[in-house]
Parts: sequence; C-alpha cells; structure tokens
Amino acid sequence: MYGGRAIDNFDRRILSTYMDEYLGDFIFDTFQPFHFYVNEEVDYKIPELGPRDNYVEEIENLPLANTPEVFGLHTNAEIGYYTQAAKDMWTNMVDLQPQTGGSSTGISRDDYISNIASDIQKKLPAIFELDKLKKKYGVEISPTTVVLLQELERFNKLISVMGKTLAELQRALKGEVGMSNVLDEVSRSLFNGQIPAVWRKLAPDTLKSLGNWMMHFQGRFDQYTTWVNEAEPPVMWLSGLHIPESYLTALVQATCRKNGWPLDRSTLYTNVTKFATAGDVTETAHQGCFVSGLYLEGAAWDMENSCLIRQPPKVLLQPLPILKVIPIEAHRLKLQNTFKTPVYTTSQRRNAMGIGLVFEADLATSEHSSHWVLQGVCLILNSD
Repeated sequence: MYGGRAIDNFDRRILSTYMDEYLGDFIFDTFQPFHFYVNEEVDYKIPELGPRDNYVEEIENLPLANTPEVFGLHTNAEIGYYTQAAKDMWTNMVDLQPQTGGSSTGISRDDYISNIASDIQKKLPAIFELDKLKKKYGVEISPTTVVLLQELERFNKLISVMGKTLAELQRALKGEVGMSNVLDEVSRSLFNGQIPAVWRKLAPDTLKSLGNWMMHFQGRFDQYTTWVNEAEPPVMWLSGLHIPESYLTALVQATCRKNGWPLDRSTLYTNVTKFATAGDVTETAHQGCFVSGLYLEGAAWDMENSCLIRQPPKVLLQPLPILKVIPIEAHRLKLQNTFKTPVYTTSQRRNAMGIGLVFEADLATSEHSSHWVLQGVCLILNSD
C-alpha cells in the first residue's frame, strides 16, 4: 500500500485478510476468548470489562517494541527491515563522502574512474544488426520474435549510450572536453560503485551495485545472442528481459493463434516443476515456456511435496525451481489449493502507480491463503 491507500487488488487482499483475521464479532466471543497474538511473554487480547485501572495495567504490560509475529509476519521480516535500513545508511554515507582526493588504492580519483571506465568499455559488446535480423525473419514472424526485436532495440540503445558516455568521460578526464552535468554524474556513480542514472533509465529496474549489474548485463547479452544465433531459449531467464511481461503476453498470443482461441478469453497459469536449475530441464514446453531466475520472498519451497512452507530462520530469499508458464482458456482454469503470488521486478515490489508488477504466479500450498498474505509472500526477478 502506498500513502495509506489501496491501489491494486493485492492491497485490497491485504486489507481484507486483516479484517477477516483480526476484526469481527469473534473478538467479543466470551466463550472462546480471541487472542490477537500470544506467546510465553505476552498476550495480546481485549481486557475483560472492569474499572479503568484494569485497562491501564494491561497497556503497561504490553512490550514497547512489537515483534513481526504480532502482525502475522515471519521473524525474517525484521532482519530484512534492518538490512535495508543499513543499506540506506551506507548509501547516504557514500553520497556524502568527499568527491576529491585519492581512492583507497592510492591512485588519484580521476585515474580510478578512468580505470573503471576502461574496464567497462572493454566488456561492451557490439550492437545487434537489426536490419539483417528483420530480413532473416521475414514478414511472417511469431509474437515472441517481435518481442526479441523490441528487446534488441532497447539493448542496442543501452550499449550505444554506455559507449558514448564512457568515451566522453575519458576525454573529459584528460581535459580534452568540458565536464557536463551528465558526465559528472557518471563519474561520481562509477567512483561510488553505482549505476549511472543515464544508464539506469535504459535498463530494467534493479537495485544491484555496478559490479553485479555488469554481470547481469553480460547475462542479458548471452541470452540475446543465443536467441539470435540458435533459437528461442528452452528456459527463459525472465529477469534478463527489459519488459518480461511482453514476452508472457506474446506466449498467450502465439498459443491463441495455434489453437484458435479468442485472445481476450485466454490467460496464464503456472506450475513449479521438479527442475532445480535450467540445466536440469530435460523436456520441451509444447505450450508455454519454462522460466528461471525467480526468487521467493516471505516463504520457502518444499521440493519434495511441491508446496509453500515457512521460511527457515535468517534465509530471506530462496531461488524458486524452474517455473512452467502455461497459456490456457480462462473458462477451463480451475485451481485448488494454490496461492496467487505477485511477481515483482525488485524487492521494492512496486511504486504508487503499480509499476513493478510483472504477472501473477500460482503456487501450491497446504495452508490457507491468508497465512501467506500476512507473511508477505511474493516472487521477485532480481536479487539485490
């Protein structure tokens, strides 16, 4: 929820779950007292009817700090909160550090930035030749091929901007050209190990540092290269796509064309496979696709029983096994004992406009769905 307002169905689901689980006539049942939360140390309940001192005593007995379990969350939620707070603090401290002088390696700041820029320049691949690819695929192309061409166009633009800004930055550091505001921001980001804003605008949303982002960048290039030179990957690394939801939409379109289904009456459902990694996949998806690169937050996955289970302590994220995404006609979809799980791009989930939500996955569960709603379960495409 953003600003105290419900902006999508998942916000409404959270509010409805809290209302159903914590508010209702059952809290006034005298035969079966309702405990909001109880353990060996504290008992959250409505005090019995009596004088004012009874209520004051109950209030004074409550702890000053509440644990995550009081709100239905896992204890890991507190670890995640403090971890994020520490990251924010360090980010602010890095931004406040002096931007002059030398680095920790003993070389000057300009030389340090120049070395990083040169290293990144060496790793930049050549842009994809879209004109040749369009001639290769011809006029009758599949919806997923259209997505590929759109992805390559965006990736080419990112490569071009990265190469241009790095080359200009090198010249500016040598004094050949003036240091513009854009180049100054790029140099500061490279020095701090962050992604420059001018690059970030052309790349998928991420919270990664510069080093991890470059590994992600190389992984995206490898997947695009395989897709262009060989065939569509049998297991799609979804977080390697700029707009992953467009690929899923293309899957539905392709299946509707093949089977003659009406597009507006078709949808997707998912099934978690027994394959732990992409290399374990030994079959082809005749309809739909296999998807890798998803991380489960707020819960864990039981490989043996193929269902959601509670998180182990101190494990905030768990890689989800290979997910199979299957297009189907909406009226044929009958799911039981599943939890509708939102899939987000990053651990920040989504902003006030709902941007960041990719799709909804169906995960098997033996628990009531309200349990996982209160645990804040979701899937994310990128680990921090």
